[in-house]
Amino acid sequence: MNQDLKIMYDLVRRTREVLFEFTESLPNQIYTLERPDFAYGSIRNIHAHVAFCYLAWIGVALGYKREDLIVPAEQISDATAMRERFGVVDKIVNEALEKFTTPDEPLEFEHRSGNLKLTQRWLLLHPITHEFHHKGQLLALARVLEHPLPEGVDTDLVLPFE
Repeated sequence: MNQDLKIMYDLVRRTREVLFEFTESLPNQIYTLERPDFAYGSIRNIHAHVAFCYLAWIGVALGYKREDLIVPAEQISDATAMRERFGVVDKIVNEALEKFTTPDEPLEFEHRSGNLKLTQRWLLLHPITHEFHHKGQLLALARVLEHPLPEGVDTDLVLPFE
């Protein structure tokens, strides 16, 4: 696969580490607190949804069975366990970065809404943009729960040489 995509995913993975440091600093009752007025209901559930998005798109494209990739959020006890779940995400993304050799060639992807025409590049980029979208929701929920991101901590894309 294109070296640029590998470099980009490494930046995403390192950026995610900043978020994990933050979520692991939260009391677990805050990390798992259900708020039905927020999408996915808790910080943990948002995080689990992001992991599942990577696994459902990329894992299925690699031939994994969707049902084998599902881990209900309730089975992920805390932010440290979520970090471990993202270890599986990293493994699958790295596998795709090695196996996806025709990034812009159209491919058929079976989806619940029907067959979609996608590319390997899209399959990698979609979960990344999705992750950054939901990171905003996760941080907004943390603020509402009176646990804002500490002053000076930045969860935007890490700088390339940090």
